Amino acid sequence: MPRVAETTRMKTTGGTDDQKRRAGERAAELVADGDVVGLGTGSTAAHAIRAIGRRIAEGLDVRGVPTSFDSRALARDVGIPLRSLDEVETIDLAIDGADQIDAERRAIKGGGAAHAREKVVDAAADRFVVVADPSKVAEALDRSVPVEVLPDAHAAVERDIDALGGDATLRRGERKDGPVVTDNGNLVLDCDFGRIDDPEALSTTLSTLPGVVEHGLFVDLVDAVYVGTDDGVDVRRRE
Repeated sequence: MPRVAETTRMKTTGGTDDQKRRAGERAAELVADGDVVGLGTGSTAAHAIRAIGRRIAEGLDVRGVPTSFDSRALARDVGIPLRSLDEVETIDLAIDGADQIDAERRAIKGGGAAHAREKVVDAAADRFVVVADPSKVAEALDRSVPVEVLPDAHAAVERDIDALGGDATLRRGERKDGPVVTDNGNLVLDCDFGRIDDPEALSTTLSTLPGVVEHGLFVDLVDAVYVGTDDGVDVRRRE
C-alpha cells in the first residue's frame, strides 16, 4: 500500500507576502490590451490575478484562462472575463507560480495539486512567466515531484516510482478522510527522488508510466522568472 502524507499540500514555506506581491504585480504589467492570459494557481500567482483585475477596472481588455478552481474563483471575484482553453485560439501569456525553480528555469509545480491543468495552459502559451519569492529558487531541483495518477493505478505507479529509486507518498486530505482529489478527479503521489540531476530524463520517464496523468516537472517551458525581493524584482529570461 502507498505511504500516506500527513498534509493536503506539499508547498515550500518561506518568502514574504511583499516579495510575492512584487513578483506577481510586475508580471501583470506584461499583459497587453486584447491578450488572452493563462491564470496560474497559488499565492504568488494570485497577486498577478488581482493586479490584472485592477487593470481591467481601468479599461484593459483581456480574457483569462484559469488553471484551477481557486484561480477561476479569484478571477471572477476581481472581474476578469474567463474562457476555457477550447474557447480560445491562442494564449498570449501565462503567469504561474512554482514550488521550486533552478538556474536553468526548470521548475517543480503541483503543491496545490493543479499541475496537470497548469501544464496544459502554460505549454499552450506563447510566453510562460513564473512568479516566485527567493525561497523557491534553488541551485538544483530536489523537492518531491507531484505525480497525478488515475485512482485505480496509484499502487501500480507507486511500484514503478520505487523501481526508479523514488519514494512515493499518497497525498492525504486535510480536514477530510482520505486522499487529496484533484480538480480532474485523480490522486496525487508526492515522489521524492532526492537531488534531480537530470530533470529532462526524469520528466520523460515519468510521462511514460502507465496510469500517470501528469507530473510536476516543468522542463523547457519557462521563458522568464520574476523573483520578488525585499526591494524589487529580479528578472531572469531565456537567453
